[in-house]
Amino acid sequence: METTAERQPVERNARDLFFHADPSVQAQEGLGQAILLRVLDEVDYGLLVIDGQGRIRHANHLARHEMSTGRVIMTHARSLLGQSTDITSQIQIALEHALRGQRRLLLLKQGDHELSVAFVPLNHPLEFDSPTVLVLLSRKNACDNLALRMYARSQNLSPSEESVLLGLCRGLSIPDIARDHGVAESTVRSQIKALREKTGCCSIRSLMQRVHSLPPVVPALRAFSGVPHNPREFLQP
Repeated sequence: METTAERQPVERNARDLFFHADPSVQAQEGLGQAILLRVLDEVDYGLLVIDGQGRIRHANHLARHEMSTGRVIMTHARSLLGQSTDITSQIQIALEHALRGQRRLLLLKQGDHELSVAFVPLNHPLEFDSPTVLVLLSRKNACDNLALRMYARSQNLSPSEESVLLGLCRGLSIPDIARDHGVAESTVRSQIKALREKTGCCSIRSLMQRVHSLPPVVPALRAFSGVPHNPREFLQP
């Protein structure tokens, strides 16, 4: 059995990695932070970090885009707000719980727009650091995941087979896909058979499970946002 003495060097090394105890690592801290921010921008989920005063300390690309649309959530004075007073109240209550170490999930709806928001404490209850909360936004459309198209290429799917796969991911039926593509239903069934054979999946259900487990990669073209990489609003102390 591993003793406490044996665990201490490992724990100390882990702390060094996270707190940059090595002076040579401290010298690279600025570069490391910039890389970390870029990494967060490449995750196909909106991510925000909120401090104990309720201020947004960082928002990745998709979170900034979602707030800029104002469909369900928005930002004002570095605070996360809802499009309505009811949504704002739900956000504030969930944030208060998360700051006390309790995870919360909100299912928000404003008009025709829906958004799931998870509030995750980033501090252990026994830690004395200022509490911080990670806010994760639901993915808008799994079919927009760049990894899906990368997967189609890796499996040597034809353009028509890839289109059928995208239709299945959107929840379309065989008649719907056939109508959209202007082909017979038998053609779509043949393409689905080819999908199963090329991917090695025994059923469409197993193929969908594989697709939804792909890494969440943001599409390369993200100019639709018009939101700068690091708004000064989120960088002020």
